[in-house]
Amino acid sequence: MIIAQLKVMPSSPEDDLTKIESNVTKKLEELEAKLHKNERQPIAFGLNALIFTILWPDKRSLDIVEEEIAKIDNVQSAEIIDARRAVG
Repeated sequence: MIIAQLKVMPSSPEDDLTKIESNVTKKLEELEAKLHKNERQPIAFGLNALIFTILWPDKRSLDIVEEEIAKIDNVQSAEIIDARRAVG
């Protein structure tokens, strides 16, 4: 398994982060990722990024996660910012 952090940027500070979080969580479930936690990270001028920590099978590419999450309404970008092999 891989432990990865996904950074999701909303299109604007006015976007409903709770709705985006819900949509991202649903999409991650569809992709069979296991959500470990999610948090909000202040960026600037009222804009917050959403950081999702997920467990992902190491035999599958993480690129699909970025591609599918970026398609969600009001998501400007989705980027894997950290990925490590789970130990134990």
